[in-house]
Amino acid sequence: MTPVLEARGVSVSFGGVRALVDVDLRVEPGQLLGLIGPNGAGKTTFIDAISGFVRYRGSVLLDGQDLSGKAPHQRARLGLARTWQSVELFDDLTVRENIAVAAEPSSFRALRDVVSRQDGRSERLEEALGVFGLVERGDAMPSELSQGDRKLVGVARAYAATPRLLCLDEPAAGLDALESEALGRHLRETVDRGTAMLLVDHDMGLVLSISDYVVVLEFGNVIAHGTPDAVRRDPAVISAYLGRAASEVAAELGTEARGAG
Repeated sequence: MTPVLEARGVSVSFGGVRALVDVDLRVEPGQLLGLIGPNGAGKTTFIDAISGFVRYRGSVLLDGQDLSGKAPHQRARLGLARTWQSVELFDDLTVRENIAVAAEPSSFRALRDVVSRQDGRSERLEEALGVFGLVERGDAMPSELSQGDRKLVGVARAYAATPRLLCLDEPAAGLDALESEALGRHLRETVDRGTAMLLVDHDMGLVLSISDYVVVLEFGNVIAHGTPDAVRRDPAVISAYLGRAASEVAAELGTEARGAG
């Protein structure tokens, strides 16, 4: 089966700084892949690269189609959608209208013309409102929303574009524990409905609880990958997040446990 996304040897440099080094990554159909790592690991840079916002070496394929030379808007039209760490909503449009804008493929129409159109896209709009629990907030203005709801609107807007791959950059940033848990349920439901997802977030509890597969970056290099359980126990991951001493302690505890067994 052709992967939704296949990145081969993706590398990004900023001057003399190597932000990504030969990163290989695949997102399969119907899969939620979590991309984690410490601050500065290159997670956002990876999303920027595959979505066309920074130059990279290597290749990026969407449904088997090479995206080389394609601008961000062209990649978006092919089905690669993304969100940003900072949620920017149209403050003079309601929640429903904000999402409706994304469901309209033409960027040259006036916003009010877009949201007033009644066509087949309304079904996707209502689906997005339902999937992300925003039906009752549909007529609300962005200024009336909590930070958690604003994040949901941002993700729902990307979902309404019917992407092949939905890339989320720190969607749980600034959310409390309950809001993060609710977000996780909505994201998992999105994937279960058939939309493949690449999730970047510092909330490891969120990522490891809802992902099917996890890739870990450190200093631009892939240091581990596998199921959430396997990644959680990987000494290289423990060391990356907590330091080498923590990794050595974890390894020692693992040896003792095996000896006791």
